[in-house]
Amino acid sequence: MNDFISDAHAEFIARQKMFFTATAPLSREGHVNVSPKGLDCFRILSPTRVAYLDVVGSGNETSAHLLENGRITLMFCSFDETPAILRIYGRGTTVLPSGPDWSELIHHFDVPEYVRQLIVVEVLGVKKSCGFGVPRYEFQGTRQKFHEWSARKGSDGLREYQREKNRKSLDDLPTALDEWFNRID
Repeated sequence: MNDFISDAHAEFIARQKMFFTATAPLSREGHVNVSPKGLDCFRILSPTRVAYLDVVGSGNETSAHLLENGRITLMFCSFDETPAILRIYGRGTTVLPSGPDWSELIHHFDVPEYVRQLIVVEVLGVKKSCGFGVPRYEFQGTRQKFHEWSARKGSDGLREYQREKNRKSLDDLPTALDEWFNRID
């Protein structure tokens, strides 16, 4: 296992159209969360630091788990003719638009209206494996449903949706957004 992202790792990551995140609470009874990510939201900031735009969704498990314990794994799979899996193990934090690091980080991205936060990961390890068991799929394009849904909601509707659905995890852990909403409410 490497303790940084090599140039070869970065080239592999750049070719992938999606990745997965995995986090978990400390409680044995808590829910492990695995979430797919797309929409050109991932950036390598340095060989030991990465970030991704996290968009408004029906839950906010990653933020709750990172606030509680910081553990996160990112997984990239090759679905084309060359099989491979790459995992980044790290410690993550949630950065909100109102946070002090936001302006330093956000310029790395094209920012749609429906971004709720950034997830920043300090890389502790990178491991690549064969991926021989991963099936082949062809990328056909990005879905437009999310863009359409968020446009219908508008800024105020998205904020209200986050207030209602993104403050607590399934296990009732607070998220970074919960702390922020508590300050402004």
